[in-house]
Amino acid sequence: MNTGTVKFFNETKGYGFIKCDESGTEYFVHATGVIDRIRENDRVSFSLKEGKKGMNAVDVKINAE
Repeated sequence: MNTGTVKFFNETKGYGFIKCDESGTEYFVHATGVIDRIRENDRVSFSLKEGKKGMNAVDVKINAE
């Protein structure tokens, strides 16, 4: 499981980006890959899955830190 911060998420359009703590890479996230409701600056954990345009964040959930 990776951890990171939600940099942007638009509920209306159903997508956003998460910045990975370890690599600093920003990953696309679609609403279908979100388990918990997320907002900008939320700390999250997620898995990665190959998508049409690269790696996508999936199984995204809020970190209980």
